[in-house]
Amino acid sequence: MQIVISLLGGLGLFLYGMNLMGASLEKVAGSKMKKIIELLTKNVFMGVFLGAIVTAVIQSSSATTVMVVGFVNAGLMNLTQAVGIIMGANIGTTVTAQLVSLDLTGLAPLALGIGILLYLFAKNEKYKQVGEVFIGFGLLFTGMESMKGAVSPLAEYEGFTELLATFGKYPLLGLLLGFGITAIIQSSAAAMGMLVVLAAQGLVPLQAALPILYGQNIGTCVTSLISSIGANKNAKRAATVHLIFNILGTIIFLIFLNSIVVKIVVAMDPNNIARQIANVHTIFNIVSTFLLLPCNKLIVKLAMKIVPDGKDGADEDETRVIKYIDDRMIQTPPIALASIIKEVSRMGEKARDSVDSAMEGILEVSTEGIENTLKLEKLINQLQKMILNYLLKLSKASLSDEDRETVDDLFNTVNDIERIGDHAENLAEIAQSAIDSQVVFSEQGQSEISDMYNKVISAYTYALEAMATSDVNLACKVIKIEEQVDIMEESCRVNHMRRLNNNLCSIDNGVIYLEILTNLERISDHAANIAEKVIQQKIGDK
Repeated sequence: MQIVISLLGGLGLFLYGMNLMGASLEKVAGSKMKKIIELLTKNVFMGVFLGAIVTAVIQSSSATTVMVVGFVNAGLMNLTQAVGIIMGANIGTTVTAQLVSLDLTGLAPLALGIGILLYLFAKNEKYKQVGEVFIGFGLLFTGMESMKGAVSPLAEYEGFTELLATFGKYPLLGLLLGFGITAIIQSSAAAMGMLVVLAAQGLVPLQAALPILYGQNIGTCVTSLISSIGANKNAKRAATVHLIFNILGTIIFLIFLNSIVVKIVVAMDPNNIARQIANVHTIFNIVSTFLLLPCNKLIVKLAMKIVPDGKDGADEDETRVIKYIDDRMIQTPPIALASIIKEVSRMGEKARDSVDSAMEGILEVSTEGIENTLKLEKLINQLQKMILNYLLKLSKASLSDEDRETVDDLFNTVNDIERIGDHAENLAEIAQSAIDSQVVFSEQGQSEISDMYNKVISAYTYALEAMATSDVNLACKVIKIEEQVDIMEESCRVNHMRRLNNNLCSIDNGVIYLEILTNLERISDHAANIAEKVIQQKIGDK
């Protein structure tokens, strides 16, 4: 019982240290991680590179593949792109395996000391994050040492060592054990750490360790398969691609390459079984990728056979309200933040389309424009609820101070956009009222409305662009345009009173005219609110 308790304690430290190191590296990477979405291309080789880099940073191939399932489910990535990133994730996870195979236990106290000092006394947030990386590193190897101490008494039990040795004679049992352990703890890196610990204590010979290692590679697919439940068919196929890739790699190595790989790793490190296992893991993933990458289209076709289209062939994405966000991405907060900004921009564009349609109803007496605005208003309200719910979940994730401030600002921005949608709806109702009452504006009144509308819509367009790109210059431009809109509104009201006094305009027409001006001016105010958030954040960063 003492062995089990000590082993679980060491495993807990190892997992916490690995997660802390990964989360802190994510924060340090920050804006570079956010650019990953922009780098997504149809080039499968670029996908492999991206997958390897992301996994090396976040220290979890499972998290990367879950993120990929989220990307595919959100429609940001197709299956061909997913194949590359999944293969790259398998290469990236070898960094963790290589790390845990090194005997760096002596550095753990030093890493913890440096990390704690930086975390407690550094004033700069980046230094605090680097401190967390060191703390995670120290805890990881402290956990490894604790697990080694826990399992060392097992060497005295001959029956236990003989049991583990049988996995070399019966590889299928080893595969099942590796699969089961990884599926349960949901971390191939932790399972690899446990295998390295057992091997380092002389409890598992290399021949018995390899089937377990291959089983761990298959077991890590369970996380992405579970995450694909409830997702669309392409997301399920992405998870299936991960499973197919790892199963094919295991078959190739277990049947054809096992003896060759054993000779290579033994020659590289004759007396260090921990390094031998880590090297097999690295060779397995690199060679599997090299062999199977040219067959990526065949793997995609097989995944499509396993997860076929529905009988009606309907496109699941047609009814989707949201386009860029998925809960699975929250496991990698910087990427989730980049995605939510794109979704907020999309919501903003819908609100702009709504305003354009409403003004078409006013200026061109178009009932079609009015109907379009009313349809868009329902969509904007749905987007608001979904985006706010997502922001709430994201706010609870591990974020840097800068990213947390961005999330807080987005709550306000989403509400400003929703209010713009409401004003568009008001304008559509005004347009319908004007049509029903057969209101005809004077040539000057029509020109003033058109000029103010063009000024307001340009301010709002700049505000959306400033929000999406964090461009302070554009944000400042919005503030200046908003001031011009205020002056225009006052001038329009004065001109209206002059026309009213000269009997060039009726009171009924005047009421509608003033309501249009009021709603346009309010849209300009909300555009300025969006721009001010961009300016405030930049000032805060300095």
